[in-house]
Amino acid sequence: MLGDIESWMIAPIAAVASVLTAVYFNRYIKRQEQGTDRMRFVAEAIKEGAKAFLNRMYRTLLIFVAAISILLLIFLPQPIWSSQTPLNNIKLTLAYLFGSFCSALAGYLGMDVATDANLRSANAARKGLAKSFQIAFRGGAVMGLSVVGLALLGVSIIYLLTGDASMITGFSFGASAMALFAKAGGGIYTKTADIGADLVGKVEMDLPEDDPRNPAVVADNVGDNVGDVAGMGADLFDSYVASLMATIVLGSVFGGQLKSLSLVFAGVGCFAAIIGALSVKVGETSDPGKILNRGTYLTCAIYASLTLISSYLLKYDYRIWGASTTGLLVGIVIGVTSDYFTSINRTPARKTAEASVTGTAINIITGYSYGLLSVFPPLIGIGLAALVSYNLCSSIGPEYGVYGVGAAAFGMLSIVGMVVTNDSFGPIGDNAKGIAEQSSLELEMIDILDKLDAAGNTSKAITKGFAIGAAGLTVISILAAFKEVAEEKLGTTIMFDLMDPLVLVGALIGLAIPAIFSAQVMLGVGKNAFKMIEEVRRQFREISGLREGREGVKPDYARCVDIATKGALRELMPASIVAITTTLLVGLVFGIKALGGYLSGAIFSGLVFALLMSNAGALWDNAKKYIEEGALGGKGSEAHKAAVVGDTVGDPFKDTAGPSLNTLITVMGLVANVFLPLFIAFSLM
Repeated sequence: MLGDIESWMIAPIAAVASVLTAVYFNRYIKRQEQGTDRMRFVAEAIKEGAKAFLNRMYRTLLIFVAAISILLLIFLPQPIWSSQTPLNNIKLTLAYLFGSFCSALAGYLGMDVATDANLRSANAARKGLAKSFQIAFRGGAVMGLSVVGLALLGVSIIYLLTGDASMITGFSFGASAMALFAKAGGGIYTKTADIGADLVGKVEMDLPEDDPRNPAVVADNVGDNVGDVAGMGADLFDSYVASLMATIVLGSVFGGQLKSLSLVFAGVGCFAAIIGALSVKVGETSDPGKILNRGTYLTCAIYASLTLISSYLLKYDYRIWGASTTGLLVGIVIGVTSDYFTSINRTPARKTAEASVTGTAINIITGYSYGLLSVFPPLIGIGLAALVSYNLCSSIGPEYGVYGVGAAAFGMLSIVGMVVTNDSFGPIGDNAKGIAEQSSLELEMIDILDKLDAAGNTSKAITKGFAIGAAGLTVISILAAFKEVAEEKLGTTIMFDLMDPLVLVGALIGLAIPAIFSAQVMLGVGKNAFKMIEEVRRQFREISGLREGREGVKPDYARCVDIATKGALRELMPASIVAITTTLLVGLVFGIKALGGYLSGAIFSGLVFALLMSNAGALWDNAKKYIEEGALGGKGSEAHKAAVVGDTVGDPFKDTAGPSLNTLITVMGLVANVFLPLFIAFSLM
């Protein structure tokens, strides 16, 4: 079969292949023409702003990373002064640092190439849709394949060097904590700029989107990269590693082939994503959105086929393959649901646009209501995936049921390379259109880039739904791993029964954390957007000839970039630290049972809030775009102004709080797993 090579070694081989394919795509992008001097000027401003933000954010996070490293070194897996194996404390700390580094590197590399691809995609629109699409897609693929490659390579290295599942937990915790900060910080940044640009530029000044006279447009374009490329990449890096960690931990408890099975399937998924990315092609008359979806479906089919063949060759139980495939199918269902509730061509977005004719209030009520409705199908899907995968694998043996849920989670995340590719395509297309408009390119080019932007908007909504669903199953499997490891250490059965007051108090606290986190990050957006709005108004008021577009008169873009950067860095830490600290306090004060209830409550409310906010926000955005295409009075009409306000309400929903919540609940689950020995030793109850 695989000769003398261990079967799981397919994982690092696939990871290296993924990184090399990303390098190939990056070199392809670098060879493309960059366009006019004005285009290069705008693109360079976006690139410099994005790099400056990420550099300052990662420098700020060094303090947090250092503090956690000291805690791990001193206390875990056991207090270093009483441990028989203090080397394990060093290993866990290094694994945590390695996870933090890999997560940051994946985000940084993806952002770097995205800011190269946006310029070249804009310029390629001169040659038509096909060339422009290919550059934008391959730019996204660099991010997607870098994420899956670095994540799988990192887990493989830790597994190869230690063979200890608890060390992979440390790696996963490092990746998740970094992802939470990146997603929250990037989300606050991007919406600070977007709201300032929209409310003053579009509503007050009647300027087109991405008009070069608007002082906030460069900051808005920067925000697309730090929020939707670097942030989302770190987010799915985190979910992918966490799902692998959970199944490896569960596999180490149960023993046998299960310990490394998920690495084999992950390696196969990596190859499926590479084949899928290489297969995506578009014609001049093709619908870019349909091409993106077709690439995803093809990748899913390749993964299902290759894992079935692997199960036959390696003699894995087919029921585990069935659980993995169930997760994959549910991921597709969640994506289709997100597409229905957010697409510009579907009823919810058009009904919300029609509601704008009566004013802002009805637009918001309608969009919010459809957002609430959108929660039900994905939650049913996640529940059914857990039920089917559990029952499928429990027929192997009673203890295998929880492993089945983990298998469904990594099945859903198996094609993460393609998922991140589609997600990163969105901001690249958005930026390309922005560069074209700010450079006063021909209307034919802008129309082509508008198609890419619209396809990217829907693909972002689908991938956010996919990421949330994957996080739901992942955290359920993390909770299962937490329970199994706690039972193994305590030598007793643990039940998370809501009739137990400790479990109930934990669940109620857990239910509240996603709401508190959402409030904190959205208040941060509101506070910073206020400053941005005042700055944009000041420039229009004080810079003579700016609004009229007088020759040689330019806004102060750098000032707006600075406001967004400082505000995001100031606001990202408190919300994240409150969630992590609360998890530690619940474990230390109330103990293991309360912590199980706490994680359960956070999972339930986190999924509801995340789905509601992500879908409602994207829905408001596409309702606005539907009007901008000429419906209901078109740009500048009263309906358009109402839709812009609705879109502004949805901005922090879909790009700040909503997609950060799946990272939040993953981090909470990993904190519980990493610090489990401390909770067992020192909890008050």
